[in-house]
Amino acid sequence: GAESCLGYAGCNFLRQRLVLATLSGRPLKIRKIRAKEEDPGLRDFEASFIRLIDKVTNGSHIEINQTGTSLYYQPGLLYGGSVEHDCSPSRSIGYYLESLLCLAPFMKHPLKIVLRGVTNDQVDPSVDVLKATALPLLKKFGIDGESLEIKINRRGMPPKGGGEVVFSCPVRKVLQPVQFTDPGKIKRIRGTAYSVRVSPQMANRMVESARSVLNKFLPDIYIYTDHMKGVSSGKSPGFGICLTAETINGSILSAELASNPQGQGVTVLPEELGQNCAKLLLEEVYRGGCVDSTNQSLALLLMTLGQRDVSKVLLGPLSPYTIEFLRHLRSFFQIMFKIEAKTPEEEHVGGEKVLMTCVGVGFSNLSKTMR
Repeated sequence: GAESCLGYAGCNFLRQRLVLATLSGRPLKIRKIRAKEEDPGLRDFEASFIRLIDKVTNGSHIEINQTGTSLYYQPGLLYGGSVEHDCSPSRSIGYYLESLLCLAPFMKHPLKIVLRGVTNDQVDPSVDVLKATALPLLKKFGIDGESLEIKINRRGMPPKGGGEVVFSCPVRKVLQPVQFTDPGKIKRIRGTAYSVRVSPQMANRMVESARSVLNKFLPDIYIYTDHMKGVSSGKSPGFGICLTAETINGSILSAELASNPQGQGVTVLPEELGQNCAKLLLEEVYRGGCVDSTNQSLALLLMTLGQRDVSKVLLGPLSPYTIEFLRHLRSFFQIMFKIEAKTPEEEHVGGEKVLMTCVGVGFSNLSKTMR
């Protein structure tokens, strides 16, 4: 349609802008991408992200200038189907998967995508955490079924990667509104301690030290050890741990840590990693809310795209990324959230919370008129 083009400057929030442009069908122009830097323009991981968006859509038009400092994007239709993509090893598969989780339910054909690269690093949410937290969140909005899964075929640690993940997701014409305002008490803790191309003992040591912290609070703790061998262990050595706390009402909060990439920084002991990750999980529980900080923007997007009905979600303190996402939602979808600060009362121990309320834009109607 004759939708007005949105203009932005700079390299920040590139994924948010491309995802929302794609969903809203609005063209996008981004200028001054690292224009002042020695090495100007888009980075390899951003170029790889743009190629991925091109693969899952049909008829998208992308123009990038010679220096890579400006980008014009005219979104096509979300197509889906069977896709493969090699992610740049300078960011993890999670960087790409976070955006695919936003787009997958709205494809024309169910998406089944093989992503190759780094599965666990110190920058982006790992595939383990997205599997444990984002998939249950999609289910809350009615996006579920046999075909909703994230499968880790191979692990890949930085710098070289070599991991492989399969993500598949059913298509939904309509999303359910949610009332997700009471997280409830923590009932159990689950996790995965993984080690690749190092002694399997590393995983056991992480489990023991994480348990030593968490057992003071809760008896129901189970942390799997995952030691992938041979070709399944990717191209670089490393280890790490992901922990999730699940509440009686099905909220899932997460924390994770990974060892330093080979040849970078000091060697971290698995004991330290296990203990520190357990402490991070306790901090996430304190921040609380019904959705953990990793998935705040995914929850807000699914609320936005729901039927013309009220959705409410209680969140912990909004991350800077989420605050920017709210601004972008307003630009692309003209949607405003009601944001109420909730002070911790006696029953809500923990930090300050925010209750987010909105009326969905009825996204299914939008995609029908376009086709």
